[in-house]
Amino acid sequence: MTKATDLRANTDDQLSEQLGNLKREAFNLRFQAATSQLEKPSRVKEVRRDIARIKTLQSERTRSEAK
Repeated sequence: MTKATDLRANTDDQLSEQLGNLKREAFNLRFQAATSQLEKPSRVKEVRRDIARIKTLQSERTRSEAK
């Protein structure tokens, strides 16, 4: 699980790359859950929250640039 303070140090490109990786992982976790092969169910929640953190940070940056 990453913290928001750690994410703020990243550039926009790095955040986009991390977001893509997390979305891919979320897809794989959903697929594993559907086939009953999920080893760590708590990881689904962690990934979803990390995605939300990154999206929130990206929207904050977009809003601050618009002003």
